Amino acid sequence: MSELLQRLARVRATIAAAAARAGRSPNDVELLAVTKRHPTAVIREAIAAGLSHFGENFAQELAAKHADIGGDVHWHFIGKVQRNKVKMVVGLVDLIHAVDSERLADEIDKRAAAAGLCQDILISVNVTGEQTKSGVSVADTPALLSHVRNLSHVRCTGFMTMPPLMDDPELNRPHFAALVALRDRLATGDSPLAVLSMGTSGDYAVAVEEGATLVRVGTAIFGPRSYTQA
Repeated sequence: MSELLQRLARVRATIAAAAARAGRSPNDVELLAVTKRHPTAVIREAIAAGLSHFGENFAQELAAKHADIGGDVHWHFIGKVQRNKVKMVVGLVDLIHAVDSERLADEIDKRAAAAGLCQDILISVNVTGEQTKSGVSVADTPALLSHVRNLSHVRCTGFMTMPPLMDDPELNRPHFAALVALRDRLATGDSPLAVLSMGTSGDYAVAVEEGATLVRVGTAIFGPRSYTQA
């Protein structure tokens, strides 16, 4: 068994155990393999191992990998997309994870309209209030969500957050719980905000226990990144 398969088996077992502790089904948690700065050969091995959702942080790298791998898998853009790069992302990905301003949402809406599609997005929420973290504040999230809900070619399917990288993942439990509470407060019947993208290689088990529906895992599956982006 390859190292990738061994790591992936451990990640899946960890998700299943965390879900069981929370009284959830592991099938309710989507494993998003973060493949930024990994070559397409690694992605093909991951596809052969049964993974189908892949996350990228850089528009050019996404475009190149999409051209090589194709659209038979599900692509996600998980980094902060610059407005001048939105045109490279819309239509290539199922989900844009880190929308944190009306201007960015409007640009996505414009590009999606031109492409004749509706682009699913997540609002990126800074649940910690740290000024060094990106994302809209908890207090400003309702206004941004209201703005997005009025756009014709963008659909907000939930929230994402990126709390601090902690040596002890338990320290991020309150941040994950805060995102769940925010979702519960703002969800409606027409817009249930079902997707909660939270948890990375260091803390995804805690995130699953707190209600994550999508975890972004890279190093725990692939090991150290294989190359540096030019």
